[in-house]
Amino acid sequence: MTEQLRDNTTGTPTPLARVLNFLHRAWIAELRVYSSIARAIARRPAVPQGSTGIGYHRPVLTILFIFIGLSAVEIPILDLIVHRWPAVRITLLILGIWGVTWMVGLLCAMLMRPHTVGPDGIRVRSGLELDVPVSWADVASIAINRRVDEPKQPRVTGSEYAERMQDETNIEIELERPVAIRLPGLTPKGGTHQVDRIRLWADDPRAFLDAARPFLMAV
Repeated sequence: MTEQLRDNTTGTPTPLARVLNFLHRAWIAELRVYSSIARAIARRPAVPQGSTGIGYHRPVLTILFIFIGLSAVEIPILDLIVHRWPAVRITLLILGIWGVTWMVGLLCAMLMRPHTVGPDGIRVRSGLELDVPVSWADVASIAINRRVDEPKQPRVTGSEYAERMQDETNIEIELERPVAIRLPGLTPKGGTHQVDRIRLWADDPRAFLDAARPFLMAV
């Protein structure tokens, strides 16, 4: 089955592989929406015991609230317009409620799935699905270094992985040696990559550095 999902000449994923991967990621994202809402209600962020959670949501928080507000206002407006056609009305009502729920779930995921710094290492996170673990044995140094990249630049460039927020990063992690990381999706954007530097955005870079310092000194 694996051979059927890759082009034998180029090694790139076939159209079938891309469709199956899209469906799988969509299903995982859908489940994460509801689990993140449940975590928010229970006030139980996905932070292991002994670890520190560092948020990354501040640059997009206002935008998310605006989208949620507009989506919520849109539901009664559309309902008023199409109230004469029950089938259309019910369909749009279901889609509208699902859309608002999805946006709320995305917001909750960003709040409940922060970056973590703890005894097992660092976990770089973003939104509903991204979770990249880095062990302390692979970390050479961590520094605050704010950089702004070009829009739509790939996450992995050469041997550098950057998890940006609004095209910006402010934490730079130098690795002892090239390390394999796995990103959601298929190659070239997703899949496994060898990197020796990781950049990310943290809402409080000083807190990130303070949380990492005891573990770096212990290595």
